[in-house]
Amino acid sequence: MTTRRQLGLAARLLSLSPRRRALVAGVALLVAGACAATAVAVAQSGSSPTGHPAQDRLGPVLLVPGYGGGTSALSVLAGRIRAAGRAATVVRLPGNGTGSLLSDAAALNAAVGRAIAHGAPSVDVIGYSAGGVVTLIWVRMDDGAAKARHVITLGSPFHGTRLAAGAAGFVPGACPAACQQLVPGSALLDQLQVANPSGLPPWLSLWTTDDQTVRPPDSARLAGAIDLAVQSLCPAARISHSQLPTSPVVTAIVLRALGSGPLRAPTAAAC
Repeated sequence: MTTRRQLGLAARLLSLSPRRRALVAGVALLVAGACAATAVAVAQSGSSPTGHPAQDRLGPVLLVPGYGGGTSALSVLAGRIRAAGRAATVVRLPGNGTGSLLSDAAALNAAVGRAIAHGAPSVDVIGYSAGGVVTLIWVRMDDGAAKARHVITLGSPFHGTRLAAGAAGFVPGACPAACQQLVPGSALLDQLQVANPSGLPPWLSLWTTDDQTVRPPDSARLAGAIDLAVQSLCPAARISHSQLPTSPVVTAIVLRALGSGPLRAPTAAAC
């Protein structure tokens, strides 16, 4: 239906000289073309206008192991994710998984690059234990917020763990590079600005109050993330650090968080 405003604009346009009408029409075409080009670029890149990946376009899930690089527990979780219809791959860390977390982040970045080169609009990343710190390194240093749709971390010591501090202080030879980087107050952890919420993709940080590896367990708190102890939803849950990737409760929370649409705080339905 034609509105009064549209009629008024038409009358004003007709009152202009032919030359000015041609100029106004040309400017309008340029603006329309720029808007259309922007819309096409956003659609082709899979990104929203904010620069973050579109929430309704699902790519593969990459799982990042913790200290030592063991993949067995994450392979169980990856299998559950594949059974739910998503592609899921456990990232292999260089060496024995105890070298610099910076090298691990480079391995993650390479895996993300391969996924995007094969047509993925973005990736979802799950970081277990130190693998969550690796994921934060990647986000901070490799523009991960433009490539990760959702990030989920499980028992990740963003503020370090007293276990690493004890090893570094009493048995230095038993605390290699990654262990030293996980000492509370390390240069690497300070560089990651865990108290700065800016620049993060949608992020869910889960941990268990029964954790005896990450001490204190709420070292998993990350500014800007949805922070959640599993027991705050499921008080009866008994989950150790090593059980986080295989716990049915945690798996249910993870599968919901990997769904299409915005990342939301979990509910007690997972219990």
